[in-house]
Amino acid sequence: MKKTGIFMSAALLASCVLFGMSDNAYAERPLRLRLGHPMAPNNNVTLGYEKFKELVEQKSNGKIKIRIFGNAQLGNDRVTTEAAQAGTLDLTSSSSPNMASFHPDYMALDLPYITSKDHQQKFYDAIDNGELGKYYEKVANSIGLVPLMYSEYGYRNFVTTKKPIKTINDFKGLKVRTTDSPVEVAVAEALGMNPAPVAWGETYTALQQGTVDAEGNTFSLLNDAKHSEVLKYATDSEHNYSIHILMINKKKWDKFTDEQRAILREAAKEAVAWQREISSDLEEKAWQAFRDRGIQITEFDEATKKELYERTQCVRDDFAKKLPAHLIEMIVETQK
Repeated sequence: MKKTGIFMSAALLASCVLFGMSDNAYAERPLRLRLGHPMAPNNNVTLGYEKFKELVEQKSNGKIKIRIFGNAQLGNDRVTTEAAQAGTLDLTSSSSPNMASFHPDYMALDLPYITSKDHQQKFYDAIDNGELGKYYEKVANSIGLVPLMYSEYGYRNFVTTKKPIKTINDFKGLKVRTTDSPVEVAVAEALGMNPAPVAWGETYTALQQGTVDAEGNTFSLLNDAKHSEVLKYATDSEHNYSIHILMINKKKWDKFTDEQRAILREAAKEAVAWQREISSDLEEKAWQAFRDRGIQITEFDEATKKELYERTQCVRDDFAKKLPAHLIEMIVETQK
């Protein structure tokens, strides 16, 4: 009995040592992460993630490697985000409208005209380092994810293949592609359009075949994704602001060393600052690319923009009843 007890104790001690060595070995092994996102090549979001990869590998001296699968190679936002939740993919990037499928509080970011370019830096400060960012950190954690980077996506504009939109009444009857976001659907309905949720990867074909004849997105992404080949008309509606959120599986994140987490955080902070700086130039180039293709752009006057704001007030009022008042207040506060 004594011998058996001694043997079992020794075996237990040995296993503890081995497990300890295994943990240390895990920390020393190169960390290989896969990142899936839907954005087109050379888009501002895509370039930001390429910068993130570069910085991570540089700061870790090659001990952390990131392989990027862009342009919806692994599926759309929803598919890659579900994979990241399940742990079969490390990193996912999703637009804020598509995150509404995972947690309703993301809808607050997409309410029409709740933010404006005039107060963009204040919004950045709040989402990067302020209470708004802390709030969404908890939201992401509650669905098994950790946010690393709020990439600049930009303000969405309505574009069409069918007819020019010169007045509010011209929106009526258009079949508009939306995401699954209830906010996007509600905005379309408030303007008299017929919303049709279509996956991003299928939108070009839907426009080409006439399944839909309008969509709302940044000129930059529409140009990068070649939608400008089938579009004929565009507006500067800037009806809602979207961000692309880079997130990592929380269970994997919690297993990383402090050093690994610090490297990823630092690289994300530097990459997003760089990405936001280049975004305005890329959007301006896209405007010019639209003109060069002969796409007719309607720039709304202040009276029309005010009418757009008033016509979508019902959407803000309706969702304000469904979302936490404190969350809405934090976003509104960034616009003062």
